Amino acid sequence: MFTIDAHLDLSMNALEWNRDLTLPVSSINAREEGLTDKPDRAKAVVSLPELRKGKIGLVVATQIARYVAPGNKLPGWHSPAQAWAQTQGQLAWYKAMEEAGEMVQITDLAGLEKHLALWAADTLDAQKPIGYILSLEGADSIVTIGHLEKAHQNGLRAVGPAHYGPGRYAQGTDATGFMGPNGHELLKEMERLNIILDATHLCDDSFWEALDYFSGHVWASHNNCRALVNHNRQFSDDQIKALIERGAVIGGALDAWMMVPNWVRGKSTPKQMNCNLDVMIDHIDHICQLAGNTHHVGIGSDLDGAFGKEQCPYDLETIADLQKIPALFKVRGYSDLDIENLMSGNWLRFLRKAW
Repeated sequence: MFTIDAHLDLSMNALEWNRDLTLPVSSINAREEGLTDKPDRAKAVVSLPELRKGKIGLVVATQIARYVAPGNKLPGWHSPAQAWAQTQGQLAWYKAMEEAGEMVQITDLAGLEKHLALWAADTLDAQKPIGYILSLEGADSIVTIGHLEKAHQNGLRAVGPAHYGPGRYAQGTDATGFMGPNGHELLKEMERLNIILDATHLCDDSFWEALDYFSGHVWASHNNCRALVNHNRQFSDDQIKALIERGAVIGGALDAWMMVPNWVRGKSTPKQMNCNLDVMIDHIDHICQLAGNTHHVGIGSDLDGAFGKEQCPYDLETIADLQKIPALFKVRGYSDLDIENLMSGNWLRFLRKAW
């Protein structure tokens, strides 16, 4: 089944993890054997061939670069200009993938429909480019509001104003507080440019403020449910209901600590915590029950988002195993149309309306 993954940090893996994503996952992991600079070395699950194998023909692919003020212990860049430069390097990698025929940027409705027709054609999936919609995870790298239009001209179509910690335009996971005037200005410009607001990672204060100040299209690319795993990174039922009212789609994430409660990073294992793909369906089902339908759920796996096989469902060897999800969803009593909604239909309906 044609599948959309609404959150993959592809360029981060290419540039910061130094992974050649045109290779099979097995080749990437073989080259990383013995490396210890990252906790997920030799445990990658994402590459372009695996996306094709899993019929994941369209992804929302990120740029990401955090600014850290003095005293902020999170990893990041010491000036917004440095963060901007990092995102431009990431953009250059995507462009290189386009030139090689590996990927194609999707920026408008005509491009979307053309790409869907390509993937529906009776040709080998292994020869088809992966479509990508460019998203910015954390807006710290937007040096001035004027830079947002430059980014839009380069294909940027979605922005999450914050990531982890305090940000220049909003407060993110594990932080508290409001967006303030700079954040309001960002939201206004996003609305003018018809850039999608990604509510993922906004702390509660900034989340509610963003919904108040932004009248454009909102989604949550990769977020799970606080009712099942009680952490500020997750959405409360009230937040989920608010997103549903705005017509949002919420992508289920496959980072184990977001899936099961009491995960201890570096100690817990997926098998020990009984973390499998069916747990993702628990989160998806919870959102469907709140909505009363299947129109607001999708996949935003975040696989290889600074974690690997050690911290994702134990029944997933590579991202191609997203194709196991339809059968799991069907066991819960969901129809074929419901399954299609989850795998791609809801993201497509959202994009067609937004564009």
